Amino acid sequence: MKGLFKEFKDFAVKGNMIDMAIGIIIGTAFNNVVNTLVKKVIMPPLSLMTDDVNLANKKWILRESMVNVEEVAIGYGELLEVIIDFGIIAFTIFIMLKFINRFKEKSEDPTNQEVKTPKNIELLSNLERLMKEQNTILKNQNKV
Repeated sequence: MKGLFKEFKDFAVKGNMIDMAIGIIIGTAFNNVVNTLVKKVIMPPLSLMTDDVNLANKKWILRESMVNVEEVAIGYGELLEVIIDFGIIAFTIFIMLKFINRFKEKSEDPTNQEVKTPKNIELLSNLERLMKEQNTILKNQNKV
């Protein structure tokens, strides 16, 4: 039991759990932003283009409601809204990752003087350069 507690403590302290919690909190906040964007900014112009029909209310009625019987319908309008939500979220995440990766590539490029290269990348780059020089020397020795 003590080993399990120590393993959990190491897991939580290493940052995995903290990173995951931060991601969930930001994701939830981002979801609210996207929902508002879709429902309050994108859907009103779309409803104007469709003669002021609210897309969420669009459905195929399979059985009309009657006394003591509920309506049975397929709500395809809500599905369309969710698909639009997903598209916006996916595109936004794509743009954000593209932006982040651009900075990451700059920071990992040892020849780029604009951004300070992390020490481990710099050392690996020097090792690579030295190995190339060594290979060139060895090739020249084998030719002689």
